[in-house]
Amino acid sequence: MSDFLMPSLGADMEAGTLVEWLVMPGDKVDKGQVIAVVETSKGAIDVEVFESGVVEELYVDPDTRVPVGTSLARIGSGEQVVTERPEAAPPEPEPEPQVETEAVAEPLPLREVPEARPRDKERVRTRASPAARRRARELGVDLAGITGNCPGGAIVLRDIEGTPSRKSKLVRRAAGFDRDEMRKTIAAAMSRSKREIPHYYLATTVDMHAAESWLEAYNRDQAPESRILMAALFMKAAARALERYPDLNGHYTEEGFTPSEQINLGMAIHLRAGGLIAPALLEAESLELPELMTRLQDLVKRARSGGLRASEISGATATVTALGDRGVDTVYGVIHPPQVAMIGFGRVQQRPLAVGDALAIRSAVDISLAADHRVCDGHLGALFLNEIDAHLQQPEAL
Repeated sequence: MSDFLMPSLGADMEAGTLVEWLVMPGDKVDKGQVIAVVETSKGAIDVEVFESGVVEELYVDPDTRVPVGTSLARIGSGEQVVTERPEAAPPEPEPEPQVETEAVAEPLPLREVPEARPRDKERVRTRASPAARRRARELGVDLAGITGNCPGGAIVLRDIEGTPSRKSKLVRRAAGFDRDEMRKTIAAAMSRSKREIPHYYLATTVDMHAAESWLEAYNRDQAPESRILMAALFMKAAARALERYPDLNGHYTEEGFTPSEQINLGMAIHLRAGGLIAPALLEAESLELPELMTRLQDLVKRARSGGLRASEISGATATVTALGDRGVDTVYGVIHPPQVAMIGFGRVQQRPLAVGDALAIRSAVDISLAADHRVCDGHLGALFLNEIDAHLQQPEAL
C-alpha cells in the first residue's frame, strides 16, 4: 500500500491544482494508467500512477491546490476501500428499505414502502466521480443516461463534456495557459540554471548532403502522412550519441550526477500563444525513425492542445532545441535543471564546404552543445558532437 502524491512537474514547481479524478475508490488501476488531471503553469497535465493496485481512498477534492509531495490518494490491495464522502444536505429521514418482492411468498404488508429519493437512486445505480456529479447537477443532466468509460463504467467529468451548454473547464485549461505564470516559471528555471550550473558551450558545422539525399529518397515513395522530417533525424542522431556518452544523459541533484538508463529526449516546443514547453520522447533510443516521427508529431500536437502526461513533462534526461525553421543559424541553449545537457540544431542551408581536396556548395547545419562542467569537460563534449556528425553521415543506419 502506498500514497499517490502530487508530482513535481518541473524543477521550480511548488504546487499544483487537482482538476479532476479519472478513477473512483474501488477501481483497479495498472501501472502507467492516467488517474488524474493536474493543472500547473504548463497547462493541464495527465498524471499516471506508477504502481498497479486498487484505489482505496481519494484524499483531495477537485479544484484544490496542494503542494508538491502532498498525498492525493491511497493505492493498495483493495481491502480498505473508503467510498466518497456524502455531500452535505439537510437531514432527512432515511427511507425504509425496499422489499424484494421476488423473494416473498406472502402478500406485502399493508404499509407503503417509500420510494428511494432520486439522489439515493443515483448513488445506487450510477458510479460517478464527485466532479461529474456536481457538473451534472449544474447542467441538469441525468447521469443514468451517460455511459462511463472508466473501469466498472464509472462516470468522470470528461464523460459529460459533450452535454448541452457544457463549457469544459478542463478543455479550456488544457488548450490554454496563463502566459504570465509560464514566463515566471521559465524565468525561475533559467535563472537557477545560470546561477547553479557552470555551462560550457561548443559548436560544430556538419555536412548534411548524405542526410538530405537519403531523406529525399526515402520520402519519395511515402504517403505525405508517412514522410520523415529532418527534425526526426536530428532527434535520433542525438539519442544515439547519448547512448555512447551517458555522462550527458541524466540528472544532477544534491547527491551528484545520476546517469539515466533510458534516453528520454526532451524537445523544446514553442506554444502559439507564447511560452515554451519541453516534453520528452520517452525511450527515444529504442524508436525506429518512422515511429519517432509519429511520436514527435503527436507530442507537438498534445503540447499545444492539451493531453501531455506527467512522465513526459518531468522525465526528460537531455533536451534538444531546434530553431532552424525560424531562420536561426546557430542556437546556444540554457540547460534545463536537473538535466546536464542541451543540444541545439540550427538552419540547414547551402554553404561552401571543403569536400576532399575541392570546394563545394553543400547543405550544412550548425550543431551546438551546452553542457554541465560539473559532470564533464569540453573533451567529452567535442566527442559527443562528433558522434552526432558520424550518425548523420550514415542516416540509413539510424
